[in-house]
Amino acid sequence: MAKILITEDEDGLRSFVARALRMDGHETHEAADGAEGLEKLSMASFDLLLSDIRMPVMDGIELAHRAHGDFPGLKILLMTGYADQRERADDLMEKVIDVVPKPFALPDIRKAVAQALNRAA
Repeated sequence: MAKILITEDEDGLRSFVARALRMDGHETHEAADGAEGLEKLSMASFDLLLSDIRMPVMDGIELAHRAHGDFPGLKILLMTGYADQRERADDLMEKVIDVVPKPFALPDIRKAVAQALNRAA
């Protein structure tokens, strides 16, 4: 299955998503903000970056821009609970696969990840 990095500043949500994706057989790694996520991306190869948009230190939009530049084959899926943050991601739409709205149910995030992984790079 896939190796996925989840960057999310809410510990409970990050753990929830990681557990859900492990149920599908994926290997998950976690980061609490974009800076930590970028550091982890530089240390290992990942198939997918699943990142919240609104985070301290480095937000998901900056992380997506930098990850796309540094790791061009990496698939990127963003998530947010704020409509204005989703609009901020519009300039990224050729770099990211989608923006998943929060709150989401377990089947929603599992389906979004599966679709992102199945999309051709």
